[in-house]
Amino acid sequence: MLDIGYALSVRFPDPPAADYRTAGVQALRYDLFCGDVYLADTRTDRELSTAWGWVPVLDFAWALCDIVEQLDTDPRGSRAAGPYRAALDFTESTECLRFERRFGWVDITADWTPAGEPPLRFSHTELRREARDFLHDLLADLIDLHEDLGENPSIWQLQARFPRV
Repeated sequence: MLDIGYALSVRFPDPPAADYRTAGVQALRYDLFCGDVYLADTRTDRELSTAWGWVPVLDFAWALCDIVEQLDTDPRGSRAAGPYRAALDFTESTECLRFERRFGWVDITADWTPAGEPPLRFSHTELRREARDFLHDLLADLIDLHEDLGENPSIWQLQARFPRV
């Protein structure tokens, strides 16, 4: 089973004068809500996680939802042999999470893991469901912290674009 999680950084707090109600997409994605993220396979007790403290957590959730959709462009769906590839790069470093879909399965690897370590593998359906759940749960947490964020039109569009499945 896939578990996606995060922790906000205390070393890189949001600017004290941030106006969450009117923050633009770039600020929401790259300047606010820094921390760390992880993807874990609870069956095998393995995970891919960052420990840098500066990862834009909302951008990670947003990009992960985008990637899941990119991996599903073939009309044959889970019958498509692929491979279909995508990468999620971390803007402040050269590290990437790499995704490769074959048939209905997605392998996830990270540049920072030791060579030869097997990828995390999840069904595409599970990855889509968990990525969207993570996005909505993260937004709920962030809106609890910053009430004005719930009134931001960019957040409304994001929630509409990636509804829970």
